[in-house]
Amino acid sequence: MQTKSQICPIRWQDNALFLLDQRRLPAEETWLRLDNAPEVAEAIRNMVVRGAPAIGFAAAFGVVLSVLRHGSAAGWRNLVDSDIETLAAARPTAVNLAWSLGRMTKLLAAESDDLARSLLDEAQDQLKTDREQNLRMGQAGAELIEKGSKVMTHCNAGALATAGYGTALAVIRVGHGQKKIEQVFVGETRPWFQGSRLTAWELAKDGIPVTLLADSAAAQAMQKVGINWLIVGADRIAANGDVANKIGTYALAIAARHHGAKVMVVAPHATVDMSISDGSGIPIEERSANEILDAAGIENCLPEITIANPAFDITPAALIDFIVTEKGVFRAPFEGAFSRLKPGKMT
Repeated sequence: MQTKSQICPIRWQDNALFLLDQRRLPAEETWLRLDNAPEVAEAIRNMVVRGAPAIGFAAAFGVVLSVLRHGSAAGWRNLVDSDIETLAAARPTAVNLAWSLGRMTKLLAAESDDLARSLLDEAQDQLKTDREQNLRMGQAGAELIEKGSKVMTHCNAGALATAGYGTALAVIRVGHGQKKIEQVFVGETRPWFQGSRLTAWELAKDGIPVTLLADSAAAQAMQKVGINWLIVGADRIAANGDVANKIGTYALAIAARHHGAKVMVVAPHATVDMSISDGSGIPIEERSANEILDAAGIENCLPEITIANPAFDITPAALIDFIVTEKGVFRAPFEGAFSRLKPGKMT
């Protein structure tokens, strides 16, 4: 079964990387051309591209650009390694970034006859594989959903965050296509408004009924409307099932548990980090105070006030009912559930 989404925020053309500038959506659909790895790192850091899988793919193409730029220079490997370090540091929470760069680094060590071509093939294969995996996750997750369901999602775990279809939004797309989902509720997701600018835009383009909420209205919607499912993506999942996702997910999971809504996390298997036993070991990115001070271009508080702006929070495994990957559906409790996803067994 196919879904309507044909969106992909990443494109390779004429030995350059083109990224859909997600900061300008939905008002403008603008593509930026990037010609070197530092530009790619800056685009990742500044939210031109976002979403754990998409960040990883962008970084993979950044390695291709680095080899194209430095491959014939003396000491080229040191220059490329420096670019990889810059890419890896762009956003620390999403494990997909390290996973994609790890695959590229293995190819660098192999030093094939046409290294740039091999790296480009790998980056493009990551895109193709992700799109196929997303559709499988969408189908697997939709099987869990009852007809007539109302669902809520947070941030953007859609085609814009991946190579197509999305993770959480793949489940929603397939579920709506199967006439199981009646309505989708989306929070704004401050301070970057990924819910209102990106998720609502994607769903509306696909003709899926969507209601936009202020972030602070989510619990009331669960109480008054009767939300059946909270479906979200993930930037990193610890071995015990604790999940790092966009800030606000933890509060939504608590509200869902109180109101009897089930919680489903949808993410590719590469998001599971078996090297981290629980959520306390996941690094949480702290972003600039300016994102809070000047949200939507409005100065909304005094500049001398101390600002905390974590980009992610940790939802404990005890609040999650299902974790869906392309490898299958994992049901709570998750202790030991991911043993077959150890890094050495990831394929």
